[in-house]
Amino acid sequence: MVTHSADTPSDERLERLTSWHSDWTGLRVAVLGLGMTGFAAADTLGELGADVLVVAGTAPDDRARLLEVLGIPLLTADLDSVPVGLAAHAPELIIVSPGFHPDHPVLLWARSESIPVWGDIELAWRLRDKVGPPAPWILVTGTNGKTTTVQLAATMLAAGGHRVAPCGNIGVPVLDAVRDPQGWDVLVVELSSYQLHHLPLTGPGALVPWSSVCLNVADDHLDWHGSADAYRDAKAKVYANTTVACVYNKADLATMRMVEDAEVGDGARAIGFGLGVPGPSDLGIVDGIVCDRAFLEDRFDSAIELTTVSDLAAAGLAAPHVVANILAAAALARSFDVDPAAIRAALETFRLDAHRIEVVAVQDGISWVDDSKATNPHAADASLAAFDSVVWLVGGLLKGVDIGDLVARHVGRLRGAVIIGVERDEVLAAFRRHAPALRVFEIDSDDTGEVMPSAVGLAGSLAEAGDVVLLAPAAASMDQFASYAERGAKFAQAVHDYLGGGSHEDSSSYPGA
Repeated sequence: MVTHSADTPSDERLERLTSWHSDWTGLRVAVLGLGMTGFAAADTLGELGADVLVVAGTAPDDRARLLEVLGIPLLTADLDSVPVGLAAHAPELIIVSPGFHPDHPVLLWARSESIPVWGDIELAWRLRDKVGPPAPWILVTGTNGKTTTVQLAATMLAAGGHRVAPCGNIGVPVLDAVRDPQGWDVLVVELSSYQLHHLPLTGPGALVPWSSVCLNVADDHLDWHGSADAYRDAKAKVYANTTVACVYNKADLATMRMVEDAEVGDGARAIGFGLGVPGPSDLGIVDGIVCDRAFLEDRFDSAIELTTVSDLAAAGLAAPHVVANILAAAALARSFDVDPAAIRAALETFRLDAHRIEVVAVQDGISWVDDSKATNPHAADASLAAFDSVVWLVGGLLKGVDIGDLVARHVGRLRGAVIIGVERDEVLAAFRRHAPALRVFEIDSDDTGEVMPSAVGLAGSLAEAGDVVLLAPAAASMDQFASYAERGAKFAQAVHDYLGGGSHEDSSSYPGA
């Protein structure tokens, strides 16, 4: 088994690999995982002439066939221990996909052998000059709201005339964006805590973003990071080395502390956003007007109007947590000199993705809302807070998080609850502790096809005119569904079946907008 010391020639070589035009030829690299990021990494390194081995527990047939066409070997093996073929490859570098826990046996082996481990984001940063001068990166992270904020910021930047690529954890690998032959003016990069975990803060692989934001921080992915502190530390990396604007959430002091503690570039500004009246260097709301008091010369005595809350309501964008995302995105866009008129124009046409507080039906005064994307308590908290009277569909894979505080905080707005998922005992216990008088039903069917029809039927029996039946599970979906999207789609189908195919009376905005 090969051993690497800290000062081997291969490590010195890695220090020099800071450009697409560096010499990557023959570099022995192992890529762990064959999801979208793993495939993008393997494809990229193969194009650069590296000696690549892809190692995965399972491999989708289509990607395995593409690797064969590209001439990149694939090793599928049980990764509970280090495969012999991986050790024989003697990798000088490992590129890890986001799903691998820090204590994964292969990563522990890499550490013991002093083999450097990069994520796909560090690799993309080093290669960002393929098609010309590197485009600036704007970084977005947070427990919730990342994808919406990335989409909002990208839409605003595009409205301002910039060629922009939303990429990263949003579903388009950053490596694909930096290799696009047309090039970009700016990349808006969504980063998960997994991706941030592997980023260095200094050295040639350290990101130097134009602007950055951590939208919020709440306990999530504790099973992956090991502790809440480790999760927060990973999120805080988003601000490191920022050159123009560190955007933080005034309602979440943890994000402000992250900015205060970050090592940033000279001249980088702290920009706050919140739903209240903005101070100088903030974005916020005054008398229903969404204002910028950060990016104007006379910010101590005046403000710039970006839009109004009533206009956002007309577009279905007035839920409080969505407005917060809009403020954060506007701050990022304004940091790139996007004109306020372009931001207003972008918001007039922007619509949320499916399964994000999406009204799927309104009938007999009852609204049925799909927020299947609320995969943790923090997201469900924001969703529940948008409505006054709720029948709540909750449950799934809790990822080590206790939802007791969430139940206690919202019991006053709950008409009842229907519990789905495999980890129902924990959810039931939370309701017994914090809402013992509430009507609560449990779906104990093991038949995935029966879960949503049963849950919707029980929810319908609880709901009254003026109520919202809300799917905001506060948990991941993979216990009973392929994804949160499938969970939401099955909810919508069950609702329409339950209502007898009733039409949507209002599908453009959330109730109470």
